[in-house]
This record gives sequence, structure tokens and C-alpha cells, in this order.
Amino acid sequence: METKSSINDDEVLKFEALASEWWDQDGKFKPLHMLNPCRLGFITNHISLYLSRDLAEKKPLKGLKVLDIGCGGGLLCEPMARLGAEVVGIDVVAKNIKIAAVHAEKAGLKIDYRHISVEKLGKENSKYDVVLNMEVIEHVDHPDEFISTCSRMLKKDGLIFCSTINRNVKSYLFAILGAEYVMNWLPKGTHDWKKFIKPAELKDMFIKHKMRVMDTRGFVFNPVSWSWMLSSNDFSVNYALCAKNNI
Repeated sequence: METKSSINDDEVLKFEALASEWWDQDGKFKPLHMLNPCRLGFITNHISLYLSRDLAEKKPLKGLKVLDIGCGGGLLCEPMARLGAEVVGIDVVAKNIKIAAVHAEKAGLKIDYRHISVEKLGKENSKYDVVLNMEVIEHVDHPDEFISTCSRMLKKDGLIFCSTINRNVKSYLFAILGAEYVMNWLPKGTHDWKKFIKPAELKDMFIKHKMRVMDTRGFVFNPVSWSWMLSSNDFSVNYALCAKNNI
């Protein structure tokens, strides 16, 4: 049976309009630049733990194949490549890929960027040690099938990372009213609260598709230090999940 497309045309148009701002740390993607160290720490710590990598080494991810789905301008692809990983970044927004490729070339990084959907890439039957799906699932159609497609691209014992936003009153107040209307961190209409996913719902998707959930952490913003930090118990707004392929 043909897999349903995860592409939402309205979301594509939305990110096409923002593409030129990916590497402007004070622009529309400022929240992601601020969150990036926290995201990267969550990812690399679990790679170290479950794929036996020593983060003290110069290139601790050397030999690992990493796929970043919905890579945008390459905010995660570049640090993963610097750590030695063989990185493939895909996005359905053509402008994102062009900007990511130019930035990587200027930085002297070799990253395989492709303007392609995850469904089409999945037909190539390539397998990866690590699949990143960060701040993407709340922008796709048919999220359950999207997770199914992503999980099939993992090697045995490979890791998949997914971060998104919880669906509750607090997330509406903070992620939409606060971020989009009060702080103006994001353009109005960036998120649709109805597409947010509760941690239990996301966990069930991974379990359904034969993944073993290894950890869930919250991304919590500290207004005093003006930075993000990981939380082991606060998943009320932003959170991330790490799952392992045991098939």
C-alpha cells in the first residue's frame, strides 16, 4: 500500500518565506539557535551512551551515518558533521536546501543535502545509524505514518531522535501566544496547536512501529539565564524523545 505523503503544502510555503533567515541568529529562527546547544547535547549524550562513542575524542561520530529529516538550513547537520558523522540532510523546502548547501560549503563541511521527501528517500532503502526528526513532526500530515517511514530507515540498534511540542493549555500560552504574539520570537501562524503531540501519544507511535523508547526529556527555558536546559520531569511545553530500533 502506498504510504501517505507527510508534506503539508501550507507548511512548505510558510518555510519558503522564511528560508533566507536560517543563519541569522537574531532573525526569525533565533529560538532554534538558542535551543540548538540543548538539542545537540541531548542527541550526542545518547549517541555516546547507546552507540559507545567517546565524546572527548576529536571526531567521536566518525563512521556513523546520520540522517536529518527536515534539516532546514542545517543548524544540526553542521555540528554533527564537525563531530565526524557522515550526514545526509533532507528537506521538502527547496530554498532551505540551497541555503544549507551554501553555508556548509563556506564552512568547509561536506554534507549531502537533498531536496526530497522522507517517503521518496525511504524507497532508496538506505539505512542510518542515527535519524534526527527535530521540530518537524508538528508540521507534517499523517504523523503516525511519518514515524513509521522514519523508523524503517534505521539500522538495527540505531537511534532516532524526535522533538516537538506538547498539546495542553500551557503550550498554547507559551508556544503560541507567548512566542508568536508577545515575544515575537516566531512569525504569527508558525504553529497550529491542534497539531501538537502529547508525549504519551508520541511514545505510542514509536512503540507501535517496533521502537524501544529509551528516554524522554523536556526542553525548559530559563528566563534568568536566558537559555534552555534539559529536564527529566518537565515535558509541559517542548520535549524530546530518544528511541532505539531493536529489529
